[in-house]
Amino acid sequence: MNLNKVIVVGRLTGDPQLRNTPSGQPVCSFGLATNRVWTDRKTGEKQKKVEYHNIVLWRRLAEIANQYLTKGSLVLIEGRLQTRSWEDPSGNRRVRTEIVAQSLQLAPKTMPKVAPEAAPGASPEEEIPIVEEDEINPEDIPF
Repeated sequence: MNLNKVIVVGRLTGDPQLRNTPSGQPVCSFGLATNRVWTDRKTGEKQKKVEYHNIVLWRRLAEIANQYLTKGSLVLIEGRLQTRSWEDPSGNRRVRTEIVAQSLQLAPKTMPKVAPEAAPGASPEEEIPIVEEDEINPEDIPF
């Protein structure tokens, strides 16, 4: 059995960059920082390590990320790892590992405000939508 699944929760290191392929398909990319915090057993001091991830989203997920995320936004990304290589203009071989998103979950602060008359008793923090690449129907997204 093989499995290629990644789940990360972190903050954007910059604003999402939306562009279109030559065939017109939207693609969005951004950096995501995740933190690991632990206490050193010998010294008792808190330690912190930051990991940076390259995120790529396609089609409607790309449009949603571009519309609702900005630098510093907190987001949960679920997807798969993909490594690609190419030759740069100088002839050097370049390699990049990316997380290709299959779903994303926006943090409460990135959600638009819900008008009380539109959803009685609801607040943006109560229901955080999860958007999956295979199940996107624009009428089903509460944005």
